[in-house]
Amino acid sequence: MTKRFSWKTLSAAGLLLAMAGLSACNTVEGAGQDLQSGGQAVEKAADRNK
Repeated sequence: MTKRFSWKTLSAAGLLLAMAGLSACNTVEGAGQDLQSGGQAVEKAADRNK
């Protein structure tokens, strides 16, 4: 038997994930730095796989 999740449950889970992600960087500057480091990691991976 499978259990079906409601939109409320999915929305609450998404909100919790977003809050956890945002708590990692307390400021907009921190968020920018996180995005920049993520971009650099993707760029390095692309360079290694050329």
